[in-house]
Amino acid sequence: MTSTPALGSVPAPTPAGPPAAGQPAAGGPATGPLAVGRRAAEQTGSRLDDWWARRLRTPLRMKLWYWGAPVGVTLLAAILRLWNLGSPHVLVFDETFYVKDAYTLMHFGYEGSWPDKADAQFAAGKTDIFTSDPSFVAHPPLGKWIISLGLAAFGAGNAFGWRVSTAVVGILAVLVLFLIARKLFRSTVVAPIAGLLLAVDGHAIVMSRVALLDNSVMFLALLAFGCILLDREWHATRLAAWVAERRAQGGDPAWGPALWWRPWLIAAGILTGLCAGVKWSGFYFLAFFAVYTVVVDIVARRRVGLPFYITGAILKQGPATFLLMVPIALVSYVATWTGWIVTKGGYYRNWAQATHMEWKGGLGWVPLWLQNLWHYQTEMYGYSIHLQVPHPYQSNPLTWLFMIRPTSMYYVGSTAGENGCTASSCSAAITSLGNPLIWWAAAAAVFYLVYRLIRYREWRVGLILTGLAAGYLPWLLYMNRTIFQFYSIAFEPYLILALAGVIAIILGKRTDPRWRRVRGLWLVGIFLVFVVAVSAFFWPIWIGQQVPFWFWQIHMWLPSWV
Repeated sequence: MTSTPALGSVPAPTPAGPPAAGQPAAGGPATGPLAVGRRAAEQTGSRLDDWWARRLRTPLRMKLWYWGAPVGVTLLAAILRLWNLGSPHVLVFDETFYVKDAYTLMHFGYEGSWPDKADAQFAAGKTDIFTSDPSFVAHPPLGKWIISLGLAAFGAGNAFGWRVSTAVVGILAVLVLFLIARKLFRSTVVAPIAGLLLAVDGHAIVMSRVALLDNSVMFLALLAFGCILLDREWHATRLAAWVAERRAQGGDPAWGPALWWRPWLIAAGILTGLCAGVKWSGFYFLAFFAVYTVVVDIVARRRVGLPFYITGAILKQGPATFLLMVPIALVSYVATWTGWIVTKGGYYRNWAQATHMEWKGGLGWVPLWLQNLWHYQTEMYGYSIHLQVPHPYQSNPLTWLFMIRPTSMYYVGSTAGENGCTASSCSAAITSLGNPLIWWAAAAAVFYLVYRLIRYREWRVGLILTGLAAGYLPWLLYMNRTIFQFYSIAFEPYLILALAGVIAIILGKRTDPRWRRVRGLWLVGIFLVFVVAVSAFFWPIWIGQQVPFWFWQIHMWLPSWV
């Protein structure tokens, strides 16, 4: 019975033993019918592997593939996210909040107010109808500052300018995922597959083509995830060197060191703080990544033979890890409020002075701006946890992995001759519906990886599931709130990595028996062809393209998708 291959692992060679009866000694000639059969059985790899090796036989060709593949999938992502981005020229779904908030941030440094029914006027080019009166907002400002970059570059009267910043974030996320997959799986084949899956998935495309905040949450968390991946190797290398040096000097490493210079952890702290500056869910990524780091430190200390590896990681390295990540994350978060801090007109900016509720006693030294900011945060929290306004497209997070209730961002029905409709009736829709093959296969992959983590305790699986858990599990605490399927964009990259990890197992290695390798290549190749075909089929309902009503209807595979 052969063992199950690990993700990204290379099978170890089987130790040689004495020849079995009827077999030649090692190195001896093999003859006869049995030898012919054994040679056939020992064939490894595939003809495709041989052809690919010939194509990449020079260093220049290897370099072209190494850098050309990420460029290729990034260009594909750019085309799918930028094509006709300015259509429809209306504020769709929550763009009504975030685009207009971003525009007033540019002018005041805080979110101003708009008259009732301002959307139509804004879309018509009357963009300067706002006032300096502050408005209450439920989310921190960084995501809206990101949106404002497009407004500054292309103007608020251009729908392309509303959305281009979010699109660029989505394009860069494909590149970052590619690089993470290449580092994680150590494969120049699995990485392009992971990048392709994110590039062509409908949910990722839609969330890159509407000016909402969640794409920025996903991107900053993914960057932090990459930093955690890099820190694992950084820490393990330096820990092993420290232990080796201590033992060479005749010392007892016992508890091991507290490593204070871990730049990738510091970067992860900054990025998760910025992520929380878009939406507070970024703090969950901070918490999960910090706990994962402690667990990885325990394993690393055990691997180098430290006797007190658990207590050393928790009690000695643990406080250092906390101080490297958490304070700088909080500073980063507060920095995202700079516009509100340095101006005087923001909501609750002068709350303590106006209500004579300044902090007294031991907290009297706290600056008034910080007291006011703290009050604002408490009000935002209260608003968020009590948000229970019914919405036709709200969804239970228990269903998100299976994409049961996607969010309709935009829908316009037309009859013959109306809005250019050439059929008896037409539909134009933007639905945050993922490619069903990708999502359902990824959901199955997640459950399989949970099994693998329990049985094999593979670190790659643990890291992928940590990212998924950080973006998904906290929402299970808020099932009674008004929440939506599109929030799942925050953890979609880890669904893609989970699927890519299972694809890596199915593909196997060039050293696998030919029958297994050929079967894996066929299965993966057929799957990817169908994935691309399904994405082409769903493309019109991801971009708001007008189609006959019957064509829109055949895309609604489940009644809950309507």
